[in-house]
Amino acid sequence: MCAKAQQLVNDRQFDKAIAVLNQAQAKYANYADIYILKGDIYNFTLRSDSAFSCYKRAIDIIGEPDPLLYYIAAGEGVKCGNYEGALQCYESFMQKGLQYSDVLADAQKGMANCRFAIEAMQTPVKFKPANLGGIVNSEWDESLASITADDGMLVFTVGRPRDEKTVCAFCQTEQDLYYSMKEPSGWASRKAFESPIRTGYNEGAQCISPDGVYLIYTMCNADYGMGSCDLYWSKKMGNKWSRPRNFGAPVNTSAWESQPSMASDGKTIYFASSRSGGYGGMDIWKTTMTSEGAFTAPENLGAAINTPGDDAAPFIHSDGRTLYFASNGRVGMGGYDLYYSTLQADGTWSEPKNLGYPINTSADEINIFINAAGTMAYMASDKDGGFGGLDLYSFELDDNLRPNPVTYIKGRVKDAESGAPLEATVEMVDLNSKESLSQTKSDAQTGEYLACIQTGSNVLLNVSASDYPFYSENFQIEKSYTALEPYLKDINLQKAEVGTVVVLKNVFFDFDRSDLQPSSYVELDKLVDYLEHNRVNIEIAGHTDNQGSDEYNDRLSMERAKAVYDYLVQHGVAADRLSYRGYGKRHPIADNETEEGRAANRRTEFRIVP
Repeated sequence: MCAKAQQLVNDRQFDKAIAVLNQAQAKYANYADIYILKGDIYNFTLRSDSAFSCYKRAIDIIGEPDPLLYYIAAGEGVKCGNYEGALQCYESFMQKGLQYSDVLADAQKGMANCRFAIEAMQTPVKFKPANLGGIVNSEWDESLASITADDGMLVFTVGRPRDEKTVCAFCQTEQDLYYSMKEPSGWASRKAFESPIRTGYNEGAQCISPDGVYLIYTMCNADYGMGSCDLYWSKKMGNKWSRPRNFGAPVNTSAWESQPSMASDGKTIYFASSRSGGYGGMDIWKTTMTSEGAFTAPENLGAAINTPGDDAAPFIHSDGRTLYFASNGRVGMGGYDLYYSTLQADGTWSEPKNLGYPINTSADEINIFINAAGTMAYMASDKDGGFGGLDLYSFELDDNLRPNPVTYIKGRVKDAESGAPLEATVEMVDLNSKESLSQTKSDAQTGEYLACIQTGSNVLLNVSASDYPFYSENFQIEKSYTALEPYLKDINLQKAEVGTVVVLKNVFFDFDRSDLQPSSYVELDKLVDYLEHNRVNIEIAGHTDNQGSDEYNDRLSMERAKAVYDYLVQHGVAADRLSYRGYGKRHPIADNETEEGRAANRRTEFRIVP
């Protein structure tokens, strides 16, 4: 009967083969070959729990089987989450199967996985996933969620049945990109991206940039591509998306490039690739967009992140430093697990940490996305109770797994006089490290902008447009895992005319002194750059609050204005284009009766003069 069952297996009639073997088992309950063949069928058809039970039964009957059977059984035990049983099988194999040298390393890793999983299940992390509902999910597969920094737009991949426009001849499904917009009541009904994004090819494995400006995604097997799967980018202009463009060389190759994630700096893009020069089958790489559509040669993230296995699905959080990714090359629950690592001050990555159980399980976990605030995570699952196939779920992220929280500022950039929308560069800079934290442009058609504000640092906001003096703000937000309120602010830029006044909100002095603090240099360098590109003359004005005598305030404000003047001259600005003056407390812009008002009155500004 085993021979008959084997023939059915060869003909891929697995259910009939199982029926034959069940009949044989009823007659010959202690015949080990029956259980081994059943185990092989269950193994092949991905029914690991049944496979493990059959292999274990065969082992018990034989008593001293070929040690390789322990190894095979252990692998199925891990897949179905029977870590205790799998560990016993691995231990037996290591005791008796040393001649199978080609799989010893894999067996040792399997043992480590079992021990990790047993401990992880005893100390679970917080995980209560909620289905995003039928507005977003369907009977098809939904996966790979990404969300803008303001939680306003959800973009995801849908695997739908092929239709007459599907180009791939051998594909039973076609992947397309969909989106949903956030409304006060929740997510709005999903919509498919239309042309020029949507084609008959497979588009998916995407990210939406934190500012919502760029859609970066994967297209596979396109006639005009460079390999099996390539990266493409499209830019939002008003309510439309530009024609997608292939990243081209050196990012795309004849190998597989996919799963992009764009950092909030607006230029660093992480992605997965099977290109040569890595550490394993798939590795995580990064490239920098030096100008729109121009990219640097990809850089491998190195052995701190990549393994001899497959490392993929990178997601860089809006804090620019916390990287989440999937790997099957590290100790975990088995298969692909999710990990995170933090970019250190010296440019190295910390030792990746497993997100723990039950986020990770014996199944493959291959993607996670976390909102800017660091509180809510999104992932796909085919767990029972969904709408069919993979569904998108959200869950509150365990405190110990959270990145640095990020908030945002959004609004419109407009001409102060006409109200017309302006395309402007909106940049956030760390005043201490001088590192550019995020950069975006306001939409030329609407003036809309969205920029991330990182916490735990002293941050400059600089908004600049051609022919306009720049606008600046200062943000100092301490790290907090509580809800962070966003900033909603329309920015009106004044034209460069005689009399235009700009407050330098990121120029700082010590108390009762006129020495510039180093954190002032970023803003002053922006002013130097502005004066280099615009032929205007300016007066630098110092102002104080109403505390102290007139003589004291006049002297202090004059000395502070001169300190700015000296800095500009030292950095190449012609002295004959500059003047300075201290106005003391004579021109307040806020109520001196409050500390907040007095702080606003203590300011340095420049005014365009003839």
